[in-house]
Amino acid sequence: MKIAKKVPQMSIHPAAVYVAKKAWHWQWSQLMQGLAPADSNGNYKRPKSQKLNALVPLKEDILNRSSAQLPTLIIGRSCPWAHRTWLVCKLRELEDYLHLNVAIPNRDKGLWEISPKFLGCNSLIQIYKICNCPPDHRATVPALIDPGNASNKTPQLLGNESAQLVETLNLWPTMKTNSPNFAPENLKEEINQWQKIIQPYVNDGVYRCGFARNQSAYNKASKELFNALLKIEKSLSKKGPWLCGEQMTIADIRLFPTLIRWESIYSPLFGCSQEPLWSFPNLWNWRKKFFAIPKISETCDSDAWRNDYFGALFPLRPSNIVPNAPNLIKIVNQ
Repeated sequence: MKIAKKVPQMSIHPAAVYVAKKAWHWQWSQLMQGLAPADSNGNYKRPKSQKLNALVPLKEDILNRSSAQLPTLIIGRSCPWAHRTWLVCKLRELEDYLHLNVAIPNRDKGLWEISPKFLGCNSLIQIYKICNCPPDHRATVPALIDPGNASNKTPQLLGNESAQLVETLNLWPTMKTNSPNFAPENLKEEINQWQKIIQPYVNDGVYRCGFARNQSAYNKASKELFNALLKIEKSLSKKGPWLCGEQMTIADIRLFPTLIRWESIYSPLFGCSQEPLWSFPNLWNWRKKFFAIPKISETCDSDAWRNDYFGALFPLRPSNIVPNAPNLIKIVNQ
């Protein structure tokens, strides 16, 4: 009886490994520069939104329009910047005074698709074009679009910068006498102080971790991120239940979309893993309280988040494998 000879495994020569790693790193750098620009030290720099001057319309202008003429807020479920504007719409119940359109990312084409068509367009970039936006405008969500009315039939991009749109939507006119104001005059200074911490070190901070080009840039971003979380934790331990005390404000709304994605996206994919979020007990309870507000959970789709982040960010996840994750409600309420 002949015994089959075992075919030895071919090992990869170290020189080939070295060349492959260098080649892949170069390709990765080129892809990352297109996805997320960085400075000369490897620190991610978020591109600025171009339309920053959305104005609060007159109540008469909104109330006198037909339903078809009402402005439309275009969001994406996975985008945290769009999420914050969606939250204001839910919390202020703006459904009768503003339309909401959910765009779907197309991974292969790298654009936001609109279905059914809006203004005859099936993509966000087409909408930007018919609004006569300059060619250098990035077609991003959120986008607040005025479809035009009897006196002005040309569609307009009213705004696409989320922090500013949150302020606009907070004052959006309604007929409701008890519509909440999340930026009362007596808390504006405190809200602004929180914005100076939350925006660069938390909301942008998770991206600075995930899109860092080298270890030094990552270490810097991670340190600043967790220092900011510690500041928020200490503040909530002394003054709560919200960031500015007894009343929920825009500061809370701007923070929530980042923290609700923590276990699903930012810890596993972006490397925001120095400490688990539950190690900040007051912040953990703050997130739980926010999530428990009626209708808020409707804006939180962790399956869509994972599909879009893990499936679309090729430089960070070349396999495009979307991992399984615990149920979001179980995570928040544990």
